[in-house]
Amino acid sequence: MMMNRRAFSAALVAGAAATLLSSRGMAAMAAPVKARNVVLAHGLFADGSRWTEVIARLQVAGLNATAVQNPLTTLPEAAAAVKRVLDRQDGPTVLVGHSFAGMLVCETGVHENVSALVYVAARAPDAGEDYAALAKTYPTPPASAGIVFDGDEGRLSEAAFLRDFAGDLPEARAKVLYAVQQPFQKALLTGKTTEAAWRSKPSWYAVSTEDRTINPDLERFMAERMGARTIEVKASHLSLISHPDEISRLILEAAG
Repeated sequence: MMMNRRAFSAALVAGAAATLLSSRGMAAMAAPVKARNVVLAHGLFADGSRWTEVIARLQVAGLNATAVQNPLTTLPEAAAAVKRVLDRQDGPTVLVGHSFAGMLVCETGVHENVSALVYVAARAPDAGEDYAALAKTYPTPPASAGIVFDGDEGRLSEAAFLRDFAGDLPEARAKVLYAVQQPFQKALLTGKTTEAAWRSKPSWYAVSTEDRTINPDLERFMAERMGARTIEVKASHLSLISHPDEISRLILEAAG
């Protein structure tokens, strides 16, 4: 029987809609590629040792985990550090970023070795997007007022670090982390990503509901925009330390 015009039009529209599914939507629906490697990038006020608790759990699960030592100088130099580590991986790799390092995940996650992306309370701008302008559309988180500069070198004050960055950690532990925080250069904050890897790679996101460094509602917006598989953790900005089990499980899920 010949299809009538209305039915034909409806079928045509449905076919067009299926064809026009966004790449990130298709990526979100795809089953994770099995990966044995995980590369973890840190953000501001930190170094690679922030991932110690998570790395231990990933190793027990049989994964090869590597923490990048982000130079915190400029976005291109930081991205180059991540790319060098990705180049060394021997197959499918989950790329994980915390905080500022979400920008590095966006920028370098297009690497051929990267099979999935995980954002942990992280920035996730679109390509060329002004993240600072996006963040200003939400209430300013308290930690921002605690950033102090010595010339072009920035760090977080001890009071802000303990209260607004690592607020759910025991004070003695937080003080140790404060003592080893790595300063960042002002130039780092002026960079804009040229890629948005979440548009083409499956993505996962861990929102920190008690975050005082990135607004939790901004985290939710970025996670929803990328179509990420999202969990919410009742944690400070340092969920990777205060809730390593939940963060490790999310990474393991992304690793298939």
